[in-house]
Amino acid sequence: MSDADTLSKLSKLNEKYQMFNDFCRDGELGDAKFLFSAKDNLTSEEYETCAGSRILGGYHPIFDATSIAKLKAAGGKLVGKTNMDEFGFGTFSTNSGFGIPRNPFDLSRSCGGSSGGSACAAAVLDDHISLGVSTGGSICCPASFCGTYGIVPSYGRVSRYGLIDYGNSLDKIGILSVDPKQMTNYLPIIAGKDKEDPTSCVQPELKITHKKMKSVAVPREAVEGIAKDVLEAFNKALEDLKSMGIDVEYVDMPELKYAMPAYYILATSEASTNLARYVGMRYGQQEGDLTLGFDDYFTSFRTEYFGDEAKRRILLGTYTRMEGFRDRYYAKALQVRLVVIDAYKKMFQNHDAVLTPTMPFVSPKFDDISRMTPVESYKADFLTVPANLAGTPHLNCPCGYNADGMPIGMQFVSDHWNEDVLLTMAEEWDKQFEVRKAEVSL
Repeated sequence: MSDADTLSKLSKLNEKYQMFNDFCRDGELGDAKFLFSAKDNLTSEEYETCAGSRILGGYHPIFDATSIAKLKAAGGKLVGKTNMDEFGFGTFSTNSGFGIPRNPFDLSRSCGGSSGGSACAAAVLDDHISLGVSTGGSICCPASFCGTYGIVPSYGRVSRYGLIDYGNSLDKIGILSVDPKQMTNYLPIIAGKDKEDPTSCVQPELKITHKKMKSVAVPREAVEGIAKDVLEAFNKALEDLKSMGIDVEYVDMPELKYAMPAYYILATSEASTNLARYVGMRYGQQEGDLTLGFDDYFTSFRTEYFGDEAKRRILLGTYTRMEGFRDRYYAKALQVRLVVIDAYKKMFQNHDAVLTPTMPFVSPKFDDISRMTPVESYKADFLTVPANLAGTPHLNCPCGYNADGMPIGMQFVSDHWNEDVLLTMAEEWDKQFEVRKAEVSL
């Protein structure tokens, strides 16, 4: 297929699935060894970078994020920036200032969030990898909804340089693909120390030794309240894991239920600080009424260009950081984070991973999402938040399909810096589980 044909197909696919905010429409692909896409909160020289927010409309970075630069240096061609929830604020990629990606298995359903466009691209495009970013579940959730694999490395494994922050202590860059071997090939490329991001400089070397998983712990708390079709697929997967020689043990992890409130306090606190810079002066939209005073000028931009969910999280985070409330909310949330980490460490003394369903239900329809309250949306993340709060690596593997053909995923969580056992698990699982490709038609 010629470059023109490839790009023409890319354009038609995007028209149908709305996976890209900005993408390669013309030009030459050259001698690229592989094509990849990246979530729109990673800076790139050739495309606008908006992080899903209208307040950053027109922002063209002058440098590549480290993860993108490394893939380009390895011979990759960045073909597009993928649609996402504004600054990563969402579970369904519906809180976007631009396009809302459509699930490749059912266009009336969500791709998940907030890396929904990346999951869609990984599911729809042949031999494609996409960079996603996870703060509270934004890689494993869309991977589960779109039937792809998704790896979230340990916090600090991949440099965050060039990432437009949501929560600095939570953000992690990972990979989505329908082929787990692609994750094994490309995670070592984007990983490694980077002097531009000090949090990446304490990591041990990522060694791929193909260490096999021997045992998993399944928290009883994680299978309560799960949709029937998800639970049936998950239980079937447990039996398949046993047939692969992996010990499965149900355990108690009551600490997991405290992860959700702690996460939203920490994440929104950090977000409210990070978003304070967007006031119509240095980034994106800057055409305002210069006769206004500073406060009125800033307020006019934030009122017009931030979406409802962004405003909600800024208010939540600002409230929890108010004078007199620090110990009541923020400091307590930090203590809960340590409790959650300790709970995982205890499990890893006798097990290689903690295993749960990835999401409590299959991808919902947009009509159903529109009727959800914000709290109901937040609760949908209760299985993905704990590992993100702990900063441990985790992986989504497709493990079944419901009666409507919608994908179902399971999530493995391993100890810090042990991505090797997850990558090997994905490849071993892929040998015995038939992943269905979405039927792509134009």
